[in-house]
Amino acid sequence: MPGFAASPAAFSLPLPQPAVIPDAVYTIWWIGLIVTLVVFVPLAVYSLHRTWRSARSIQRYAAETLQAATGIARNTVNVRALDATIEVASDMLGAAGAVARKLDTVAGVLEQRSR
Repeated sequence: MPGFAASPAAFSLPLPQPAVIPDAVYTIWWIGLIVTLVVFVPLAVYSLHRTWRSARSIQRYAAETLQAATGIARNTVNVRALDATIEVASDMLGAAGAVARKLDTVAGVLEQRSR
């Protein structure tokens, strides 16, 4: 379609009119903003502070537990040595019983000879 020239007015759209927002929307928006600042922000700060205090408390309890566990480990390190001592003492008890029987035999022989 050569030679066809359209005027710019044929393709132009009407300009949109600015939106009219009722005053009630602004009022509700301001009330929501004030409620957020007065209620939710302090509530969030309080919740975060409470969480922080709980975390610090848990950290202190963990440090006390670590200290107690270290003391328990230090005091029970000799349990293996005590087990070995009990094992040796059991063997010695058996040997001492054998020695006692032999000494009883010797005492009995000496008693018979002395008569």
